[in-house]
Amino acid sequence: MANTQTDTPAVLPGELRSWLADELPRLIEAHGVPGAAAGVLVGGEIVDVAAGVLNLSTRVEADTDSLFQIGSITKVWTATLVTQLVDEGLLDLDAPVREYLPDFRVADESAAAAITTRQLLSHRAGFEGDLFTDTGRGDDCVEKFVSGLAGMPQLFEPGGQFSYNNAGYVLLGRLVEVLRGKPYDQALTEHLIQPLGLTHTAPGPYEAILHRVAQGHIATGEDGALVAAPVWALARSNAPAGSSLAMRAADLLAFARMHVEGGAAADGGRVLSRESVAAMQEPAVEVPYIGLLGEAWGLGWEIDETPVGRMVSHDGSTIGQNAFLRVIPELGVAVTLLTNGGDVYALSRALFDAVFDRLTGTRVLAPAPDPADAGPDPDAETAARFVGTYSASVMDVVVTQDDDGALWLQPSIKGELAALAPAQPAERVAPYGEHGLIQVEGTGGVHVVYAFLDPGDDGRYRFIHTSRALPRSA
Repeated sequence: MANTQTDTPAVLPGELRSWLADELPRLIEAHGVPGAAAGVLVGGEIVDVAAGVLNLSTRVEADTDSLFQIGSITKVWTATLVTQLVDEGLLDLDAPVREYLPDFRVADESAAAAITTRQLLSHRAGFEGDLFTDTGRGDDCVEKFVSGLAGMPQLFEPGGQFSYNNAGYVLLGRLVEVLRGKPYDQALTEHLIQPLGLTHTAPGPYEAILHRVAQGHIATGEDGALVAAPVWALARSNAPAGSSLAMRAADLLAFARMHVEGGAAADGGRVLSRESVAAMQEPAVEVPYIGLLGEAWGLGWEIDETPVGRMVSHDGSTIGQNAFLRVIPELGVAVTLLTNGGDVYALSRALFDAVFDRLTGTRVLAPAPDPADAGPDPDAETAARFVGTYSASVMDVVVTQDDDGALWLQPSIKGELAALAPAQPAERVAPYGEHGLIQVEGTGGVHVVYAFLDPGDDGRYRFIHTSRALPRSA
């Protein structure tokens, strides 16, 4: 894998740190974020800063050794554990998962028998994946979780399309457990955290409490004021998908550096083969355009082509904490932002644009979706293609058209997550491109695009895509 770090402009680490130390406090104040840590890998060196507070109740200040949860960025760690098994000849990505987990079941028996590890890694398994069952805190919690997948409905045939799947990554975590003969947290520690020399990374709350740790914050009440979240982490059973892994920015960038350096740790030890690093960064499936995800997905990574080279990335969110990671391997550059509440998406965009401009002199990230590019309200016949109810176990989305012809979209969180997510009002949407609807108002300058897929014989779309493919139910 090419690593052309000398192609980046000469930015001295001290200058970059000084600039970040000035910029991050200004940005978090502007976007109502209690605390954050940011870091940059460039020229083989890591520069990191922190600002704000870890908890609005205690007012403990954030510093560069503070741990923030990385949420679903954990999936790249799980994918790395899986590809290590490929390197060792213990796993064939294209063999049915049942060759290794014979008890694996979902509602569709033929799909369960066909799903492969490669499909799980690239979110193409096709079964509904937002399951967050708490199966306890014991070392058997992942095993119990996977047993609970037996009733999960199949949305489309395996390999048919992209649909983000948390449960699929828990299944991958169980695969690691079985082939390693140890619990997921132990495998993560022994095969990634320790080989990478990470000193401020915690698989769960029992390890995190030994460090200075961020608390998530959520908006409550009519004024949207932030308060500390009622719990720190999601269930341990979801650990392979991103329920509790926490670390400082420098440790996350050390993990990214291993993927930049072809699988080598900072001490030169081999963590992953160059071939597996390259395979993880190759597109496996196109992703419907919603404005918040990559153009494609590889084996764990989101993927975008940029003017300065291929970018691999991932975001993560837990209860009131959000994390962002962008990596351009060809330049030897990685940028991360870890936060604990507030208008984090607008903050991340502002920070990444500014950092990449300093490092490359180029606008690296694609322009955000702009409602100014939306089309006019459709007539009733055209609107009928979108109008309806789309449902999954954790979320309903209802699209309606009012008497004036305007389209409205009402998302509703269901199940155990409903208590942790504020109720969302109906939002005005407008046609965007050939198969999308965009938020007219948006939040914090971010306007999500809802993609609609697979029109039937009557022209009505069968799926709405919100990163998950939600099937039409009415």
